[in-house]
Amino acid sequence: MAADHPPPAPPPSPDEPDFFFENGLVIFTAAFHLRRGSCCGSGCRYCPYEPKHVEGNTEIRR
Repeated sequence: MAADHPPPAPPPSPDEPDFFFENGLVIFTAAFHLRRGSCCGSGCRYCPYEPKHVEGNTEIRR
């Protein structure tokens, strides 16, 4: 029996920026991480994955 999985999240809009600058730091957006395809494990503010900050995680938070 196959496990039920939620449908994949829609891809980010091409108009959404990948990053912005704040106090001299580069802040990556959730759109950047979704395009990247997995969590980098660096504790990013806008990590869209669940659980957060687990390197290689691809489960998208809904």
